[in-house]
Amino acid sequence: MSDFPSGYLATGWNSGIKDTTLDFGVIYSEVPAAAAGIFTRNNFPGKPVIVGREHIAGGVLQAIVVNSKNSNVATGDAGLQLARDMCRLTAESLGIKTTHVLPSSTGVIGRLPPIEKIHAACREAKTRLKTADFHTFADAIRTTDKTVKLASRTLKSGVKLTIAAKGAGMIEPNMATMLVYAVTDAKISSSDLRHLLLCVANRSFNRITVDSDTSTSDTFIIMANGVSNTAIQFPETARMELEQNPQFDSGASLSSLDADSNEFYRTFLDLSQQLSRTIVSDGEGATKTLEVRITEARSKEQALKIARSIANSPLIKTAIHGGDPNWGRIIMAVGKVFDEPVPFENLKIYFGDVLLEMSGTDQLPVLQAYLKKSEIVLRISLGLGTFEERIWGCDLSREYISINADYTT
Repeated sequence: MSDFPSGYLATGWNSGIKDTTLDFGVIYSEVPAAAAGIFTRNNFPGKPVIVGREHIAGGVLQAIVVNSKNSNVATGDAGLQLARDMCRLTAESLGIKTTHVLPSSTGVIGRLPPIEKIHAACREAKTRLKTADFHTFADAIRTTDKTVKLASRTLKSGVKLTIAAKGAGMIEPNMATMLVYAVTDAKISSSDLRHLLLCVANRSFNRITVDSDTSTSDTFIIMANGVSNTAIQFPETARMELEQNPQFDSGASLSSLDADSNEFYRTFLDLSQQLSRTIVSDGEGATKTLEVRITEARSKEQALKIARSIANSPLIKTAIHGGDPNWGRIIMAVGKVFDEPVPFENLKIYFGDVLLEMSGTDQLPVLQAYLKKSEIVLRISLGLGTFEERIWGCDLSREYISINADYTT
C-alpha cells in the first residue's frame, strides 16, 4: 500500500525549458481540497506568488503547477499574464476552476520563461497525470538541488501525508522555504490549516539558512482533500498554546487537541524538520550542517536574533568548514546583535557536549576532532531566562562561490 495520500495524482516531465532534465510538475486532487499557503516576504515577489496569493485566499485548491529552470520574477506584465495563463490552461486541461490552481516558478530571475513551452506543458496536464508519482514531481521542481526532497508517512489514524520540497541556494526564508508542497487526505478546514502551517513553518522551514538570502519565490502550501474522512483540528487555541511555550519544541501533546490531531501535528512537524535539515545539508557547496541552539534567553525574539546572527556569519561558517574552533567569532556574532545585549559573564558556549573554556588551549584536540563531523551542534546559553530557539544552517565552502559565480553563464 502506498504511503501517498488518497485522491491525488502527481507527475513531472521535461517541457524543454532549458535542457533535457525534468522541469515541469503538477499535483492534482481529484476533489476540491481545503488549502492554506504562506509566501515570501521579499518586496519583489515572483509573478506566480502574486497569483498564488489571490487564489489561495479562497481557501480551496485542486491543482499545483510548477516549472523549474527559469523563474518568473521581474518580468513585467508579460510575466504576470504567463502566471495567470499557467492556471487557466491547466484548469482547462483538468476541467476545474482556474482559481483552484496555484502556480510556481523557480530558477534564474529576470528572464521571461519560454511562453509557448509553458503553455504547451499546461495543456498536457491531464494526459500526463496517470499515477501518484510524487517522486518525479519532486525531481522536476529542482534547480541546483543535488537530491530529491520528498517525505511521506501513514499515521495511526490511517491519514496519509506527503511533502515535496526544493531548495539549495538563496535560502533564509521569512515564511517557509523555497518551494514546499504538502498534501494529505485528512479532513481539515482551511482556517485550521492556516494556523497549522504557521506553527510548523516557524519550527522548521522558517528556521533554516544557507546564505541569508530570502528568495523572491518562497512558497509553502498545504492541501487537505478529506478523502480519508478522518477529521483533524488545529484551532487558534493550539497555535497560541505553542507560541506561549518558551521551549522551541517540547515534544509534549497539545492540551487543546485530540489524539488524532496531535499525531497529525507531530507528524507534519517531524517531516518538515526532516526536509528542512535536508535542504541545509544539500545547500550549495555545503559539506557540513550546523545546528545553532540558543537557550536561557529572555525572550524568543532575543534567542532567534542571536541564532540567526551566528548561523549567517561568514566567519563562523568558514570556521566550521575548516574545523577551526574559533570561539572569538562566536562572541562577535552574539555581540553584534546590538539591541539584545548579553552580559559576557553569563555566556556558556558548547560544541556538542563540550563546554568551551575561554582561556587555554587544552580543549583544542577534542574540539578539532568534533568539528570534523558532518553534523555540528553549537549551543549557547545566555543565562537570562527560559526561552530557546534553534536555527539549522551549513558551512561556507569554495564550491558555493563557484556555483554562484557561474550561475547564469
